[in-house]
Amino acid sequence: MSRTALLNIDTQLSFFHREYWQEDDFPAFRQAMTTLINGCAARQVPVVDIFHVVESGPFSLASGYVAPMPFLAHQPAAVFYKHVHNAFTDTGLDRWLRGQDINHLIICGIRTEQCCETTARVASDLGYRVTFVSEATLTFPMTHKGVTLDCDALRHRTETVLAGRFATLKTVSETLESL
Repeated sequence: MSRTALLNIDTQLSFFHREYWQEDDFPAFRQAMTTLINGCAARQVPVVDIFHVVESGPFSLASGYVAPMPFLAHQPAAVFYKHVHNAFTDTGLDRWLRGQDINHLIICGIRTEQCCETTARVASDLGYRVTFVSEATLTFPMTHKGVTLDCDALRHRTETVLAGRFATLKTVSETLESL
């Protein structure tokens, strides 16, 4: 029997205070996240909030920005604070999930190709079945060696490397229908 949890990764106020923040994809992300979280809650799937924390700046606890974005109204089953890109290293998340007999994780949150993708990879390596819901992830353009990848390119790249290896890719509606 599969026991499922939704991991809501880094959907925190900190991002509003980063120089790369942009609103372009935010309304669609907000709607997808709200639908996914509400759908999981209605099906008694626990929602676990993960927050990224560093020593200084908008991701520090002292900033007051390590808190849920205003559109999030759910009561998390558990909250974990991470200091690296994945949600497992030194957080106690794996212990908590195994204690709840959870073996299937749904991944959503911010940033698609960083903390969400990294968490999906580590979860798969730890033996969890992983569903990655790209439309319920958010990212921002990135530039390296003079080449900028826009959000669609980053999302496509993440889906390409996860599909069939580390995760099953599903839409919000497909994910909720499968629960």
